[in-house]
Amino acid sequence: MRLCSLFAAALAAIPAQAALLYMGAYPSSVLVFDEDKGQVVERIQLTTGLPTSLRMSMDRKLIYVTTNDHSGIEVIDVATRKVINHFVLNTPTKHYRMNGGTPDPTGKFFYTMTTELTKLVDHYEVGKAKYTVIDLEQQKIAKTFDVAKEEEASGGGFGRGGFEISPDGKYLYQFRSNVVILDTTDFKVVERIDLSKPDLPGMENVGFGGQLDSIREPGKYVSLFNFSDPYVHNRVFGIAKFDLATRKSEFIPVGPSPTAMSGLQVTKDSKDAFTVVSSGNLGNKRCEFWHINMGTSKIVSTAEFSCKSRFSFGMSADTKKLYIYGASFEIEVYDAATLKYERTWDLNNDITMAGLVIVD
Repeated sequence: MRLCSLFAAALAAIPAQAALLYMGAYPSSVLVFDEDKGQVVERIQLTTGLPTSLRMSMDRKLIYVTTNDHSGIEVIDVATRKVINHFVLNTPTKHYRMNGGTPDPTGKFFYTMTTELTKLVDHYEVGKAKYTVIDLEQQKIAKTFDVAKEEEASGGGFGRGGFEISPDGKYLYQFRSNVVILDTTDFKVVERIDLSKPDLPGMENVGFGGQLDSIREPGKYVSLFNFSDPYVHNRVFGIAKFDLATRKSEFIPVGPSPTAMSGLQVTKDSKDAFTVVSSGNLGNKRCEFWHINMGTSKIVSTAEFSCKSRFSFGMSADTKKLYIYGASFEIEVYDAATLKYERTWDLNNDITMAGLVIVD
C-alpha cells in the first residue's frame, strides 16, 4: 500500500508537459512557443517559403503548412518537430494560387482549391478555381474538378478555412452562406444545405463565420454565425455547431450583431465562449472581449482592450488565458476570467496571419 502511495506521489511530482504554440513566421519558418516558459523554444525552417496556413491532422500528430512563394506544402511531425515532407506545385510555366485546405484522415491526400496561372509569351492566362486533390506521397496534384455553377456564382468558396472533412474521409464540406457536401471520389455535390432560409423558426440568411480550432471535438465544426429575422430583419449573432457525421446543425442565438467579430474560443468544459468585437477604423477603432455563457446564451461580461490594425484571437491550451497575436512581434496575454491584461510575450520575429496551432 505504501509503495502504491509513493508511486502515486512520484507521478504527481512529474511536471506536466507544457503546451506548445506553433505559428507561421517571416520569412519562412514556423515558431514553436512554450506557454510555461513564455518564449520561443524552437524555429522550424521551411524550404518552400512564407507560411500562409497551418492545419493539424485529425490524430494531432502532424501539422500541414501551406506556403506562398511557390505554392508549397510542408508537413511537420509534432513528436520530433521536424519537416518530414515538403514540395512545391509551381513549375516554370504554371503557377498555382492556393489558400489553406485540409488533409484526409489517412494523410495521403490534401484537399484544397487552386487557381492555375499558365505563363504565355507576353502574359499569364488565369484559369477558374477548381477543387484540387494533392497526392502527398507523389508530391503533386493528382486530380482537379470543376466547381458546380451554383457554387461558382457564389464565389466558389475560395478562401482560407472553408473546408472540413468527415471522420471517414468520404465527404468534404464547404461552409459559406450554405453548406456544400462533396463526395471526395468525384467531387460531385451529394447534398446542399441552404442556410438562407433554414428550417428554423424566426431565422433567415444564416451565414457561418470562421472555424474554431481550439476545441477538441473530432467531427464537430463550431463557429460564429449571423442571421436576420424575417420580419424586421434585425441582425443577430450566435454560436453554430455542425456534426460532420450526421449533418445535423445546432444554432444558439446570443444577441444583436456588432459591426465585426473575430474568432471564437470555447473553454474545455464547453461552458463559456469568448470572441472579439471591433468597430470603427484606424485611429477610431475600438475592440472588446465578449464573454458568453454557453448554457444561458447570454453575454456575461465585456472588456475593452488596445486594438491593432490586424490581429488574430486565440486561447491557451488550458483555456485560462486569451491571446491577441498576428502580424506583429508579440503575443498579448489576458486573463480569461477577468478579461484583464497580464503581460506581453516578445517573439523576436514578425509572425504571419497563418493561424495558431496548439499542441498539448
